[in-house]
Amino acid sequence: MRLRVSSMVFGGAVSMATLVLLYQGLSLPPDTRPPGEQLIVSLESRLQRLESDLQAKQLTITEIKNLVRQLAGSNSRANSLLGSQYGVLTASKFVRLPSPWGYRCESGRCIKEVNDGIAGLVTLNQCKLTCGPFGVLWPQPQTAKLGTDVVEFLPTNVFLTPLITEEVLPLLREAFDIFKGNLEKHHPHYSSGSAPWSSHWSPSSAVHGVEVKVQVQGVETFLTLHTNESYELHIHTDGDKTTATIIAPNFFGARHALETLTQLVEYHENRGTLMIVRTASVYDAPAFKYRGLLLDTSRNFFSVAAIERTLDTMAANKLNTFHWHITDTHSFPLYLESLPNMAFYGAYTPSQIYHPHEVRHLVQYARVRGIRIVPELDAPAHVGNGWQWGETHGLGKLAVCVNKEPWLSYCFQPPCGQLNLANPNMYTVMAKIYKELAQVFSPVDLFHFGGDEVNLNCWNTTEEITSWMTANNNSLDVDAYYDQWGVFQEKAYQLLTTVNKAVQVTGILWSSGLTGKERVERYLSNSKYIIQIWTKGSDPVIAELLRKNYRVIFSNYDSWYLACGAADWMSKGNNWCSPYQGWHVMYDNSPHDIARNLTGSPHSDLVLGGEAALWSEQIDEASMDAKLWPRGAALAERLWTNPRTNWQPAETRFIHHRQRLVKRGVQADRIQPEWCYQNDGACRRQQPLLPVLENCLP
Repeated sequence: MRLRVSSMVFGGAVSMATLVLLYQGLSLPPDTRPPGEQLIVSLESRLQRLESDLQAKQLTITEIKNLVRQLAGSNSRANSLLGSQYGVLTASKFVRLPSPWGYRCESGRCIKEVNDGIAGLVTLNQCKLTCGPFGVLWPQPQTAKLGTDVVEFLPTNVFLTPLITEEVLPLLREAFDIFKGNLEKHHPHYSSGSAPWSSHWSPSSAVHGVEVKVQVQGVETFLTLHTNESYELHIHTDGDKTTATIIAPNFFGARHALETLTQLVEYHENRGTLMIVRTASVYDAPAFKYRGLLLDTSRNFFSVAAIERTLDTMAANKLNTFHWHITDTHSFPLYLESLPNMAFYGAYTPSQIYHPHEVRHLVQYARVRGIRIVPELDAPAHVGNGWQWGETHGLGKLAVCVNKEPWLSYCFQPPCGQLNLANPNMYTVMAKIYKELAQVFSPVDLFHFGGDEVNLNCWNTTEEITSWMTANNNSLDVDAYYDQWGVFQEKAYQLLTTVNKAVQVTGILWSSGLTGKERVERYLSNSKYIIQIWTKGSDPVIAELLRKNYRVIFSNYDSWYLACGAADWMSKGNNWCSPYQGWHVMYDNSPHDIARNLTGSPHSDLVLGGEAALWSEQIDEASMDAKLWPRGAALAERLWTNPRTNWQPAETRFIHHRQRLVKRGVQADRIQPEWCYQNDGACRRQQPLLPVLENCLP
């Protein structure tokens, strides 16, 4: 590999530019560094003798090392550095050559060209930041006007001016600390909580201040379905100060504005500073109230740190609901102080348990990031391991069909298990579980009761249940079991209300046989329940629910199930919901369009939003990031902005946003080669793949 060194690269000032780069690279500690002027004079005199070698010459890395050694001369400290592990990085550490490329914005695309120093080209980061009506903001705001100029500053010169109530101030201060931490992550060498901000900045960059002025009138500190998450953000620069003014009705809108402000900042590749757009005005609000992500922690366990990382990334995308599918038939990883046997029997290992203090921590961690956590206790199916202790403690069988074989006869995937409707002690245990969930997730404004994939054959082949049905003058047909399922659901709702100090909580249920056309109104009140649709977006049940005024959340598996497209984990072939759905499909999945196609109306008042689901049969925290991101970001823009366009106009911003997530420590899946990122729009195929491949065949 050879590096081009020329007067053009050094901006026409070879001796001084090269001198500064070499001087920065030596990085001698203060106790061994000679006075600055002496070193500069010494290096410059040697540089003048070598200048002819630097002009328009092809140099290898080894040759550059030798040049630096000559420049160091008799400086023993410099030579020892060159011979040390530190000095091995000669090309990047001692001679940091600026890129010969520059960029200009044309029709919302950053065009790459050779930088001749005359055309006024800018760096890639600056071009991305200011090109197009929305720059690289994600999700796209409702309206924005961004300036095309930037000013440079350092993160140490950013400060907060809060104009808010005392109730909100602690949340805002914590959110501002997160904001400043995200600024640090713009640096390409950020690591372990800090970045090496050390360079010879221009005086204007070193003193430029950024004031973040936040005006919040409301005192709301907990997110609900009625929270107004809108905000305004205005950026103005005057002399050596930039003021970012945030105006929001409550903390949650202000937090979203801080995320937007973070995305109006980038790292300046050539100068080692941050840069912010000189002027901007953003008016923004979400299109949907419910913008969610589901994580299943029963089939495989996910650490608190992994969940924190997921919440961080949700906040970066303005998603506001973390649906925690904590338990299932596979495991019960939640420790309950009143029922320790649930985790004792149900956790995979003693170290794979969520303790109450950890749950409370996550609830607060999410709240500061503008996210509510919705707990799910799936029932009456999807229960099993963790419930086996009842008989040995004198409570009888709390669940039936647990781990029963052949599993295909009693459940939809192994292991099996359903609650024992014939055992009144089951309701006593349920009440204790609900009570602790209401406490650790307090305040609860939404609760997910689960309620899908009940296997009636499990109940109908359990002697204890069939005898109980007969003794209570019930038949053993399908309708009789649906009646008892409906009774269970009503009791479950009342139990939760009782332990929640008589405060009713809106329940969420998966679409199921109970929510079908002939049954939903008989068993479920549309004032108490929201129905989460997991079937296809073409399911006629959706139209029935909307016509009957049920509120709905979309998680249709043909677009928003993130685990689809893998091999079947129980047999040969692909899993049941294949194929894999890329970000394009997720982006184009519009809840309003689904409702309109089925009913002729978008039903904006009933369609609350949507949620992508990460079921974890074949996923653990080693692979979760790549499954969630950046596809989850496509969901986020659909639910925040609900754009009228398809994925194509969003592609450039989406690719950049993926890069941003990686800088923040997210192992997001790669979308395109780096070359495509540096050449906007050049990788989009304009015709089907097959003809292209045929042209390549011999």
